[in-house]
Amino acid sequence: MIRHYGEGEPHVMDEGMLQKALEGQTGYVSKQVDIQFSEVLQLQLAYKGIRNIEYLWQFTSLTKLELNNNIIKKIKGLDRLTNLTWLNLSFNNIEKIEGLETLVKLELLNLSNNRISVLENMDALENLNVFSIADNLLGELENVIYLRKFTQLHTLNLYGNPISEDENYKLFITAYFPDLMYLDYRSLDEETKNQALTKYFYDIEKIRRHELQLQQAVEANKRQEAELQLHRDAFVEFLNGSYLFDSMFKGNPEAEKLHCLTGVADLLQTFESQMVELCAQVFEIGLAEHKLREAEVQLFLSGHTEAVADNQQRAAQMVANFEEHHGETIAGLQQMSDTNQLEVKLSHCRDEINQLSDSLMKLEIQLVNQLEDMMKDFELKISDMVTNFIETVQGIFAQCRDLENFHHEKLKEIAVATLEKVAKSEVEEDIPDNVRMFFLDKDQVMNALGASHDTHLVKINDRENLLGTRVNAWKVALLKEYQDKEMKRNRMRISEIHSLADCFRKQLERLQLHGQ
Repeated sequence: MIRHYGEGEPHVMDEGMLQKALEGQTGYVSKQVDIQFSEVLQLQLAYKGIRNIEYLWQFTSLTKLELNNNIIKKIKGLDRLTNLTWLNLSFNNIEKIEGLETLVKLELLNLSNNRISVLENMDALENLNVFSIADNLLGELENVIYLRKFTQLHTLNLYGNPISEDENYKLFITAYFPDLMYLDYRSLDEETKNQALTKYFYDIEKIRRHELQLQQAVEANKRQEAELQLHRDAFVEFLNGSYLFDSMFKGNPEAEKLHCLTGVADLLQTFESQMVELCAQVFEIGLAEHKLREAEVQLFLSGHTEAVADNQQRAAQMVANFEEHHGETIAGLQQMSDTNQLEVKLSHCRDEINQLSDSLMKLEIQLVNQLEDMMKDFELKISDMVTNFIETVQGIFAQCRDLENFHHEKLKEIAVATLEKVAKSEVEEDIPDNVRMFFLDKDQVMNALGASHDTHLVKINDRENLLGTRVNAWKVALLKEYQDKEMKRNRMRISEIHSLADCFRKQLERLQLHGQ
C-alpha cells in the first residue's frame, strides 16, 4: 500500500533544523562542538515534516542522506552533494524522478512509497547497485527495461506497483536482469532464472543486439570526440579535409552562377585538390608539433618534480639531524636547576633554531634559483617551438592565398570571355537562363567575382589568424600556470619553515616557564 504524508504542518529545512539534527547524531553530541557542515558524512532528517529540500549545498562531503518519511514533493537541492553513495527518499509525495544528475557516486537509492509512475532521469547513476521503488505507481512493465543500463544493479525492489500484479512479472524481470541477485528482498534461484531465459530468449537476444549497436555507436562517438579533441589541442581541427575549401564557397549564390560555365568545373576541382593538400600539410605538421610540445612539457615537469623532491629530501635530512640533536639538548636542559645556566643554554638553542631556519631558507632559495633557470629554459624552448610552428603555417597559408589568386584570375578570364559571348549572342545554348541574364550586366558579374575573391581570402586569413592566436594563448596560459604554481609552492614552503621554527621556539618557551 502506498503511504503519503500530506497531513500535518510542514516544517522548513533551515540551519537550525540541520544543527539540531547533527547534535543528535553520534559524534556531534556536544552542543559546544563547532559543527562544520562541509565535513559531515551522514545526515538523518527523517520524520521532520520537510516539504522542500533546501539548505544542503554546504554538505559537500556527505555520503549518506536520510530524508524518508517527510512530505517532499520534488527532488531538488542535491546538486552539490556529489559524494553521496546512499540516498533514502522513501515515504514522501514525490511524483517524478529528477534532480539526480550530479550524484554519480550513488550506490543505493530508495524511492519506495511515493507517487512515481515512470522510471526516468537516472542515466548518471552508473554505480547504482541497490534500487528500491516499491509501492509506487509504475504501470508499464516494459518501462523497467530502462534499468538495464545499470550494470552493477544487484538488488531491485518493485513490489506494490501495478506491474507487480502482472502474471509474468517475476520471470520478465529475471530475464531482462540476468545479473540481479535479489528481487523484492528475495534471492533469485537458478530454476527461476532458467525459466525466465527460456520464456524470453528471443526477446532478450533482440534487445542485446540493439544494445550492442547502441554501445558501438557510443564508443565510435567517443573515439571521434577524442580524435577531434586531439586536433583541437594541436590547433588544426577541420584541416584534414575540404572543410576550409567548402567554407570559402558556402552561402554565395552569385558566385555559384559562375560554376556552370565551361571550364570552371575543372578549375574548381584542381583548386580544391591543391587546397586540401596544403591544409593536410598544416594538419600533419600541427599534430607533429603538438607531440613535440607535449614531450617538452613532460620533460620539464619531470625535471621540476625531481628537483623539488631532491631539495625536500635534503631539507628533511637537515631537520631530522637537528631534531635528534635538539631532543638530546632538551633532555639535558630539563635536568638543569641553575637558572642562569639554563638561560645561557636556552639562548644557544634559539641561535641553533635560527641557524636551522636560515639553512632551510638558503636551501629553498637554491631551489627557487634552480627552478627559475629551468623555467627560463622551458619558456625559451616552448616559445621557439610555437614561433617556428606559426611561421611554417604562415608559409603554407601564403600558398593557399596564391592558389586563390590564381583561381580568381582564371575564373575572371572565363567570366570576361563569357560576357563577350553574351554580348555577341554567341553563348552556349546549355547555359541556364538565370546565368544568361546574370551575364547581361558586366558590373554585376565583376562585383560578384571581386566579392567572392575577397570572401575566400578572408576565410583563409581568419583560419590562419585563429591558429596563431590560439597557439600563442596556449603558450601564455601554460607558462603562467606553472609560474603561479611555483609561486604558491614557494610561499607554502616559506610558511612551513617559519612554522617549524616557531614550534621549536615554543618548546623552549615552555621549558623556560617551567624552569622559572
